[in-house]
Amino acid sequence: MSKDIFNTIDLNLLRVFLVLFQEKNTRRAAERLYVTQPAVSQNLKKLRHFFNDELFIKVPEGLQPTSKAEELAAKIIPALNDLQSSLNELEAFEPLTLKKKIRIAFAPQVMIRLSGTFILELREKAPCLEVEVVNWTSSTITDIESGQLLMGISYGLDVKPKHIREQKLVDLTGCCAVRKDHPIQSKSATPNEFSKYELASLFIPGWSEDLPVAAKKMKELSLPYKVGFRSAYPMAIVDVLHKSDMFFATSNLFPFSSYPSLRRIDVDTQDFELTYSLNSFFHQRNGNDPLTLWLNSLVKEELELAIQ
Repeated sequence: MSKDIFNTIDLNLLRVFLVLFQEKNTRRAAERLYVTQPAVSQNLKKLRHFFNDELFIKVPEGLQPTSKAEELAAKIIPALNDLQSSLNELEAFEPLTLKKKIRIAFAPQVMIRLSGTFILELREKAPCLEVEVVNWTSSTITDIESGQLLMGISYGLDVKPKHIREQKLVDLTGCCAVRKDHPIQSKSATPNEFSKYELASLFIPGWSEDLPVAAKKMKELSLPYKVGFRSAYPMAIVDVLHKSDMFFATSNLFPFSSYPSLRRIDVDTQDFELTYSLNSFFHQRNGNDPLTLWLNSLVKEELELAIQ
């Protein structure tokens, strides 16, 4: 008779396996499971005995899953994710009494406009919820996969893992920011007029890592362009704009009202798309999670107010 794995294994061990597979590090796994590192090591020993396999091999970077562990993960992770979602649906959701610590990643263009108002709104509606807002980086999607981040907000991605869900929040309209006394004094200008000046650009992982979007558009139109400054920090861009004739290709999400020394110039063109979606990214295991759904709704509401 074949071994009845389900009825003989301690299901808590499967959760330990899942976190170990995601973190590939016993210390980080212990932190997520709220247990000691020796406890994780002891549970790993039980898992190895039960499945008669090493499951994880020590390497300089941490733990490397064996082929048996890869096979096991492929079978149990979808089932555990479904179980988590189903159980979360059973719990009544009440933001006012919610006690939890979460991390959310904002892309730079969102951080400069939304971080303050969003946190204040959360403090009012969920005073016991501890929220950490971090910058969107090249590891954000991986951090969402591992559970270190609950969600992230950025432009749409061309490539992402199939278990990462993407939900559109708002559409943004492209425009440019310049200093108030910039040589271009009109309310709108053509790409040809902008091509005479250097471009300041945000560095956004997954969106404009190799070349700024504005530079790509200039290139498509066979117009000259020069990237004068790039940064992952919006305030650095703002500082450069104040002190130069550079233009910053941004969107109607930019808080022009907070910077009276800067002004908006619309782009007068029909040669390329000027509308971009701002999206929320989260793991499919949280697709029905009340907290994730509520946060998406709250961010969407704040964004819609910001671009009115």
